[in-house]
Amino acid sequence: MSAEVLLALEELEKEKGIDKEVIISAIEAALNASYGKSETETNTRVEFNRETGEIKVYAQKEVVEVVENDTAELSLEEAREIDPEFEIGDLAEFEITPKNFGRLAAQKATQIIIQKLREEERTRVYDQFRAKEKDVVTGTIQRIEIRDTKEGKKERIIHVDLGQIEGILLPAEQVETEQYRVYDRIKAYVLEVKDKGFKSKEPCVMISRSHPNLVKRLFELEVPEIHDGTVEIMNIAREPGSRTKISVYSKDENVEPVGACVGQKGMRVQVIVDELRGERIDIIKWSPYADDLIASSLSPAKALRVFINEEDKSATAIVPDSQLSLAIGREGQNVRLAAKLTSWKIDIKSEAQIRASVEEELFSDDAEASTAEDAEKAINPYDENGEFDPNLL
Repeated sequence: MSAEVLLALEELEKEKGIDKEVIISAIEAALNASYGKSETETNTRVEFNRETGEIKVYAQKEVVEVVENDTAELSLEEAREIDPEFEIGDLAEFEITPKNFGRLAAQKATQIIIQKLREEERTRVYDQFRAKEKDVVTGTIQRIEIRDTKEGKKERIIHVDLGQIEGILLPAEQVETEQYRVYDRIKAYVLEVKDKGFKSKEPCVMISRSHPNLVKRLFELEVPEIHDGTVEIMNIAREPGSRTKISVYSKDENVEPVGACVGQKGMRVQVIVDELRGERIDIIKWSPYADDLIASSLSPAKALRVFINEEDKSATAIVPDSQLSLAIGREGQNVRLAAKLTSWKIDIKSEAQIRASVEEELFSDDAEASTAEDAEKAINPYDENGEFDPNLL
């Protein structure tokens, strides 16, 4: 048995990278605990010989002049039979290895080795996936757990097989419009890696399909210019399952950032749209100038002009009458995402609304100008051909 244990420990050290001394120390500790409690009341010490693999048990007793407790004490006379150098108060140690101890030791050593292997595997997997936090992983949906909420509703927890570890997709991180089926392959953003899993002692990975950084990481995987740092993603605004706006900037004037992200014939962005199950993606060119950035953020609508108020960080964007609804978006989604993307409060006005507002001001009874003609000279947003020009405001 001794040679077999040593051989097994050496193989573990080579193949799994587990320090042999760590396992030997654990075996000694386990054998000390189990033998001392189950076999004898005497203090004992179990020793594993690192050279031969032989395991021995030693009794430990205090050397005293008069023995009152023979399980813990040894007379000076008996002690000196073991070693003439012993004195009162010394701790005498002598071998008491039982004949059947080899079988017990082998069983315990096997248990410890298996336990250490499991612990090492858990630690290795945990460390491996800890390095993937804030990154994207790919897995297969293993099972879908349905549970009742406190409000009496049903919610689903998606369990994803990531290879050596389980990914957990909680309801808050799912996309409402997405259908999840067992055996579907999905990509997800790693929020956190936990050393103790969901209802288990194994590590697990908390993942997300709704996080804005999922879009960012997908672009990094698909667009080489983003991966190598030439093109930088400045900001992302996302309503999962519906629409995302992303602003990009190029550090190289020879690289057009929007074109790099879209790809030839839109192939690069289409891969990401497909992964997000058809979610629309608007890519705009970032600008350090607030009016330009806000105008671009309203894409696909074309802003004629943007007026900004630095004090309360608000802006008014003027758009053609025909594009008012496009600029606002369904249920205000387009302008809402533009506001998130730029961090500005944005109000949308059409040409007609601005024209009506200006005309009302021009012909107001409270106008300071003495006549309508004088007022029109003071503020006239129409060019010489009678066409409305917001640049004249």
